[in-house]
Amino acid sequence: MKILIGQPLHENGLKQISNEIIKNKEVDIVLYPEGYLANEELLKDVCNIAKEYRVMIITSYRMNNKDRAVIINNHGEKILERAKTPPDDNEKLYNPLVVNYNKMNIGYLLCMEILKGVRDLQRVNETINFIAHPIGVGMFSDEQFQQWITEAKNIARIYKTIVIGTSHADGSYRNCGISIPISYCIDSNGEEIFISKADTRTRVVDIDRKEVKTF
Repeated sequence: MKILIGQPLHENGLKQISNEIIKNKEVDIVLYPEGYLANEELLKDVCNIAKEYRVMIITSYRMNNKDRAVIINNHGEKILERAKTPPDDNEKLYNPLVVNYNKMNIGYLLCMEILKGVRDLQRVNETINFIAHPIGVGMFSDEQFQQWITEAKNIARIYKTIVIGTSHADGSYRNCGISIPISYCIDSNGEEIFISKADTRTRVVDIDRKEVKTF
């Protein structure tokens, strides 16, 4: 199974995701960052793209100035859609955490939800084939970069699943002006297939062969 992992610039359209799908028609799934879809109208449009090119799209969209999780199957249907869990430690991850499609269990953690994954994914009483982790913007420090990669590795190892994440190429946390773009793929043993730090090129990962192509 081939997954395209993109690190686009923020935009008010769908030019980047459309171009990448057209250039990489062999991929089964496209993973794009948190908030890439700037509004609900673009969500409708990207559903049509998923249907036209027979590709699953995992990303996030903005509604009422808040980010929401979404997975769209290759028929253009939303098969997972929910709000983002608040960052408060007492708040448990919102359901659904996993969706089953084509005999595959796909997990979803939206940005800072990665920090609650080890604790809350124990609610999922079935094998997760892989977990998608859309991230809004790059990390604000090397320490945060390492913390999130460590969390992803722990989740992968504990739950015996692949974890894949990606951020936008631009923007910064609360407009602090510091951003280290991130994308990664961790295998089910907690070992890296690739980790990209401040390198915003697109990757296509064959998660069965553990092969990575960079564009």
